[in-house]
Amino acid sequence: MEPYRTATPDDAAAIAEIVTLAFSTDPLWGPALARPDGGLDHQQAYWDVFVAGALRYPATGVAVDDGRIGAVTVWIPWGGTELTPEQEQQVDDLIRAELPDRDAGLHELFRRFEDARPDEPHHYLSLFATHPEHRGRGLGMGLLRHDLERLDALGMAAYLESSNPANDARYAGVGFEPVGSFESPMTGAPVTTMWRSPR
Repeated sequence: MEPYRTATPDDAAAIAEIVTLAFSTDPLWGPALARPDGGLDHQQAYWDVFVAGALRYPATGVAVDDGRIGAVTVWIPWGGTELTPEQEQQVDDLIRAELPDRDAGLHELFRRFEDARPDEPHHYLSLFATHPEHRGRGLGMGLLRHDLERLDALGMAAYLESSNPANDARYAGVGFEPVGSFESPMTGAPVTTMWRSPR
């Protein structure tokens, strides 16, 4: 049976959990969202909002492994937005409540992400994550290839920001090319922006 399918709102909690677990150790987002107590509840609440924003569109993909969602590709289609104004306010409220000392730094980081976005039509890979228990099986990259085949059929380009240099070669292997970079204003962690023209 085909392991890849389009996500539904019923998948929201599982997707947010996978993103939370994967990004808690990310070189950029791990330190940016970490609390001294090491808890992840606030990070789950943060990513819940972004997943809900993306699921307004039928563009998020999931890969199912052993009956469970093992990997996710969270896409924002061209012309869409990551968050509604209400969801932006939710994120602001969460940051002020949970990470008040990083309010200015996180908003500057958000601005750098927005400034780097290209103007040409594209689908935006906002989040890409594999559950730690499902890593090493090719599940995530298989899902990404599946999605890119769909975008190729539409004649649509794809764009992403790689927040982990260890992943840059994987993205290059499926046709993404570096087009720019910026750094976290809080830690200096590098972000590589990458573009893939349709095949």
